[in-house]
Amino acid sequence: MSIRIAVLVSGHGRGSNMAAIIDACQRGEIDGQVVLVIGTRSEAPALQRAAEKGVRTRVISPRNLSEEEYAQRLLHALDEARVDLVCLAGYMRLLPVPVVRAYAGRVMNIHPALLPLFGGKGMYGEHVHQAVLESGMKVSGCTVHFVDEHYDTGPIIVQRCVPVEDDDTWETLAARVLVQEHQAYVQAVKLFAEGRLRIEGRRVRILPPTSP
Repeated sequence: MSIRIAVLVSGHGRGSNMAAIIDACQRGEIDGQVVLVIGTRSEAPALQRAAEKGVRTRVISPRNLSEEEYAQRLLHALDEARVDLVCLAGYMRLLPVPVVRAYAGRVMNIHPALLPLFGGKGMYGEHVHQAVLESGMKVSGCTVHFVDEHYDTGPIIVQRCVPVEDDDTWETLAARVLVQEHQAYVQAVKLFAEGRLRIEGRRVRILPPTSP
């Protein structure tokens, strides 16, 4: 059965991971449809990009709301859209606990490093890639993981690696990682849609494909 996907974005992201998921659904690579993109600010570039692709968008701002009020507005929108899977793509907040619990095992995020390294509060974008370069690591990459109640600590679904070159800047490393992010996120969502992900404690088991 085709799954219904919502993507949560924040104010400044370009929405390239969101677009990768939408495009994969529209070309039939993922047996699903992005039915809603929720942003925190109306001027978010990702919302405009989603609208251009024919996806319904909605703004739910946490500003001037308590965490509980914000959570309830998110839950109402997700439930109303009959969402099966929530994908965070450049969503820069900690997802409210009531949403995490209501959609346990059904919320994914992508991080531009090989978790559990270089994760946690404040570790996003340039900060991550700069930290990788300063560490002397020879490889970096990206991680798609299920979301729990903390930053970047949920069970890992898919990881992809890239080399760290001697002359890398954070921008060149980020560009190399981003290519893998798009592929990894699509792979993870595709596996979810096929019912091939099983959470076993801290690990995610990828089940073999079912016979036709």
